[in-house]
Amino acid sequence: MMQLRTLFFTSILLPWILSTAAKDKYMEVRRPKKDTANFPDYDTVQDSVTDPAAAPKAVVYCEEVFPEMSAVPALPKETAHLYARFNKITKIRNQDFADIATIKTIDLTGNLITEIDDGAFSKLLLLEELILVENKLTKLPMLPAKLTLFNANFNQLKTKGVKATAFKKLTGLAYLYLGNNELTAVPQLPESLQVVHLHNNKISTVTDETFCRGNSSYYIRTNMDEVRLDGNPVVLSEHPDSFICLQALPIGWYH
Repeated sequence: MMQLRTLFFTSILLPWILSTAAKDKYMEVRRPKKDTANFPDYDTVQDSVTDPAAAPKAVVYCEEVFPEMSAVPALPKETAHLYARFNKITKIRNQDFADIATIKTIDLTGNLITEIDDGAFSKLLLLEELILVENKLTKLPMLPAKLTLFNANFNQLKTKGVKATAFKKLTGLAYLYLGNNELTAVPQLPESLQVVHLHNNKISTVTDETFCRGNSSYYIRTNMDEVRLDGNPVVLSEHPDSFICLQALPIGWYH
């Protein structure tokens, strides 16, 4: 009896239910879609895009290139992120990024860069992250206003090669890494900073104006979470008023 009921349902009743549901638009039958990759036609899209931020984006990797790469290669105009780490690049020229209005990240870690033209990055209005770790820089060029992260750890930067106001005007800068250089003074720091690393330099003194406002005992740096000054000749105990505006004392080992 059970077999007869099952046969009746599958052969007569179920087809009738499905056809009725389809007629009444309660059910839609579709073929499964195939996984496809759609690549934008940059030639046609670029012509219709007037806002660089809305243009198609590309990520370019050219790391440890062989044979050796000693200069920034020609880049697609829609490049948003460039990773050219561990090559033999020695200089950054004004023209290297002149036509790349969409770029947001430049990572040149582990090259041999000794010189950067002063205007090489200044006109990159969308650039947010600039990473120059492990190069041979003694001075810095002009920096674009929209930077949120700048990392130049492990270079040969000297105070005379870094303008006192180089970072002060970067009102969105949150992360600043200048460790393992040859700086003798702390540059002026923007209010937006959350993390600043200045460890392993030659900084011998700080004042109540370095991080705080000497004329105000009520001022608190609410954004700054982390400061590193370890590995410098400065003796923090000799400058007790230099950190009263910070929510936490500098981290690291000190004499």
